Amino acid sequence: MRTKISTPNAPAAIGPYSQAIRCGDMVYTSGQIPLDPVTGAVVGDDIRTQAEQVMKNLSAVLTAAGSSPESAVKTTCFLSDMADFAVFNEVYAACFTTNPARSCVAVKTLPKGVLVEVEVIALAE
Repeated sequence: MRTKISTPNAPAAIGPYSQAIRCGDMVYTSGQIPLDPVTGAVVGDDIRTQAEQVMKNLSAVLTAAGSSPESAVKTTCFLSDMADFAVFNEVYAACFTTNPARSCVAVKTLPKGVLVEVEVIALAE
């Protein structure tokens, strides 16, 4: 069974996609960027602040799907500048304490000019 996940505790999708899809015992999130769920505004202008907001948004989506960051099995991380890698890793490690598999790449640009975007595949709890 495939279930669309939507929560007001994370930013609404800004395009034709869902915040996440739960398919059986798996949860697939869309990429989260550092948007305030209430205002839709970008939070912060540095990598630490933006990464912290991304983790809050992902946690809210995973919770709404019946999962959590601890149940993540794979993440894909997009940074606008690999010079931010070390600081991003600090924030990431505090959220994803079970060390899921991960890809982390630098990209030319991200939506709304943000510095970071992360998507997650997790087990439903």
